[in-house]
Amino acid sequence: MQHVANETGEIALSMQDLREVTGYAAQSAREVLEIFEGTQPADSRPRHAIDAAWTFARGGERGKALRDSAWAAHKAAQEAGTATAGNAARAAMSAAAAAYLHPLANAHQVKHILGAAAHAARAVELMADDDREVGAEHIEQARRRAAPVVVDVLRRYPAAPPGGGRVGELLRDLDAALRSRF
Repeated sequence: MQHVANETGEIALSMQDLREVTGYAAQSAREVLEIFEGTQPADSRPRHAIDAAWTFARGGERGKALRDSAWAAHKAAQEAGTATAGNAARAAMSAAAAAYLHPLANAHQVKHILGAAAHAARAVELMADDDREVGAEHIEQARRRAAPVVVDVLRRYPAAPPGGGRVGELLRDLDAALRSRF
């Protein structure tokens, strides 16, 4: 299925679609939270972002606290000290930001859907001395656990954009795998 947009270029998204995407992203981020916390045990910003994403996914409000938690996790990523911990924190930031997927037929919106999984895969890859096979296996796990509604939402958008270094490659790998899944 090609992206589904109306005449103004808007994608049809329900609140339940956003909750499902955010829950998927939160699960991805939770898988690597210990990587961040292992190097930054006193910094709870990524954990708060993941918790806020879960709260929204389970029916909570999509408000200022959720958005602020995403920005705080982004700041934690910038201050992480290592690329590994930074990617784990970016996964948390992406989880909270997933709730703000825009209904625009724009390839960059795919980052809201799959960014947490791509950053998580990069974090585990770096933990394994930059072993790309470890990252590929993590992407495969993310592909397998994506619920049909997440795949349906993804297919409403154009394919993931070029660029973004290794995280961008992982994002595009997951995007292509999910689009061809069913």
